[in-house]
Amino acid sequence: MTEKSARAGSPPLVARVLELVAAGRASSRTELAALLGAAPSTISTAVGQLVERGLIAEQGTQSSTGGRPRKVLRLGSTDEFAVAADVGGRHARVGVVLPGGTLADATTVPFAVGEGPEVALPLLADTLESLAEVRGRERLRGVGLSLPGPVDPATGTVTLPSRMPGWNEFPVTEWLEERFGLPAVSENDANSMALGEHAVRPPEQRQSITVKVGSAIGTGIIVDGRLYRGAAGVAGEITHVRIDAAGDKPCGCGNTGCLETVASGATLVRELSAARPEIRSLEDVVRLANEADPEATGAVRRAGKYLGEVLAANVNFFNPDAVYLGGILSTLDPLVAAVRSQLYEGCHPLATTHLVIERVSLGANAGLVGAGQAALQHALERTLATMSAAPPAAPIRATRATRTAR
Repeated sequence: MTEKSARAGSPPLVARVLELVAAGRASSRTELAALLGAAPSTISTAVGQLVERGLIAEQGTQSSTGGRPRKVLRLGSTDEFAVAADVGGRHARVGVVLPGGTLADATTVPFAVGEGPEVALPLLADTLESLAEVRGRERLRGVGLSLPGPVDPATGTVTLPSRMPGWNEFPVTEWLEERFGLPAVSENDANSMALGEHAVRPPEQRQSITVKVGSAIGTGIIVDGRLYRGAAGVAGEITHVRIDAAGDKPCGCGNTGCLETVASGATLVRELSAARPEIRSLEDVVRLANEADPEATGAVRRAGKYLGEVLAANVNFFNPDAVYLGGILSTLDPLVAAVRSQLYEGCHPLATTHLVIERVSLGANAGLVGAGQAALQHALERTLATMSAAPPAAPIRATRATRTAR
C-alpha cells in the first residue's frame, strides 16, 4: 500500500491497521506508517477511529531511536478468546486461543472424519462448547476449524476432499455459525499452519512457504505477510505436481505421476507394509525411522528428496524468505536434511542466499493456533464492517485477534 492509496479513514486502511496490530507486527504509529507507506497524519486518523471505538488502546511507552518515546498500541480487550480445532483423520487437536496468541487448554480428542460431518461435527462442537464454558462463554468471539482438505474460502464448504468421505460440499462454516451463533472460519490445514507459523516469525519474513508433510502433502503460502489462496482457493497444491520419479503411478486426484504417489506418508506406509506387515500406520514408519531402521530411513530420505525437487521449482519461481516444514514427517531429520539439500542443489544461488529452511516452531500446534487466529481476525472484520456502516458510537468491546508469543 502506498501513501496515495492509504486515504485517511478509508475502511481498507483502518482494517489493515487493525490487522497489523492484531498480528503483532506493529505496536506504534511509527511502525504502522513504515509498514503501510503512509503519512503519519494518515495513520493517526485511522488509529484514532479505532481507539474511539475501543478496538485499539494506547498505553505506556517504548524506547525509540530518537525523539519522543512512542506510545504502545494494543488491542482493546484482554479477556476475549476463540475456540479452535485442527482436524486429522482420526484425531483433532483442540484448544482456546487467547489474546496475545497464547494457546490454553490444548488437548487431543478422537475425531472420526470418515463418519461424515453429520456425525463428527456435533461431537467436536460439544468439546469446543465445553472449553468455552470453562473459559467464560460470554467472552467467546469466534470459532476456527482447520480441515485436511480443500475449503472454498467464499462459501466455507469442503470441496472435492480425497480423504474426507461424505464431506464434499458440506457447508462447514455455516454449520458452525448456526451452532455457536458467532463468526466462524473453516480453513485448509496447510493454510492454517502457515497462518500460525507466520505469526511467530520475525516480521521481515513476509514471504514464506509452509509445507505440511503427513499422510498427505499440503502447502500454505504467505505473500507480503498475508495468506495467499489463489483464484479458486487452492494455491499451494504441490502434492499434485507431476514428478519424473512417480512415472505413471495413479493418484487419487485422477491423474498419474503426482508427487503424492512417491512422497506422502500414505505412500510410505503402503510401500513399506507390502514387505513388512507389522507396519500399519504412519506412526510406525516414524518410529522405525527414529530407530534408524534402514528401510524406513531410506524411504523417508527419498520422500524428502522428491519433495525438495518440487519445492525447488516453487522457490525459484516465488523467491520466498523462508520454507517451513510441518507435519509428522517433518519431525524426522532425514526428511528435513533431504529437502534442504535438494533446495540448495536445485535453486538459483540468489534464491537461497538468505533463505530460511526450518521446521515449524509451533510444532503440532501450528494449525490450531492458525485456525484460532483466523477466527478472531474474522470477528474483527465483522466488527469493522459494522463500524464502517454506522456512525461513531460509544466504545464497544473489542474483538481481539492474535499475536503468538515470541
